Amino acid sequence: MATPRDHASLADQVEELLATDGPLPIVAAGDPVLRRGTERFDGQLDAPLLARFVEALRITMHAAPGVGLAAPQVGVPLRIAVIEDPAPVPDEVRLARGRVPQPFRVLVNPSYEPVGPARAAFFEGCLSVPGWQAVVARATEVRLTGEDEHGRAVDEVFHGWPARIVQHETDHLDGMLYLDRAELRSLSSNQAMAERWGQATPEEAAKALGFELP
Repeated sequence: MATPRDHASLADQVEELLATDGPLPIVAAGDPVLRRGTERFDGQLDAPLLARFVEALRITMHAAPGVGLAAPQVGVPLRIAVIEDPAPVPDEVRLARGRVPQPFRVLVNPSYEPVGPARAAFFEGCLSVPGWQAVVARATEVRLTGEDEHGRAVDEVFHGWPARIVQHETDHLDGMLYLDRAELRSLSSNQAMAERWGQATPEEAAKALGFELP
């Protein structure tokens, strides 16, 4: 359990981050904060400071742009993340990936477990690993438990691309990057993705780069 001194330290850290307007700096891979895991949120930030921090995460996620952002990605080791996906994709991509709009959500102390054995593999990127994408096989359906920013219990099943986002952001809170789960032979620059692997599914990339899909 965090001590009052720990609470003050984290609150001071967040206050310092929020001292300037605009998006927060995003921490890149190689910074230990992305690998240490996080503290369970239990009041380290009072309600007004938590609301300001959540809003800063939302602004930073939109500016990046991305569909999720975890507190460690801005250097704060708390078990908090935000997600939102307007899903502005063609029908072919929407159908193949199960990518449907996801409203803005705050995940506090989240954890997930797969629902059934089905897995799907798609290219995935990360704001903390800029310029690169790789194929990651993930559960197609997960049960997420935790709380929202108001302390209300969350127990919800996510499918398709929203399930992928939930897994990606919760992994951040456990000190994991998507590369830890990726097929490394699929690792591609954003330029290569734009020129070669923009298809709805990664079958062509698997054949050309020599990796297997689940």
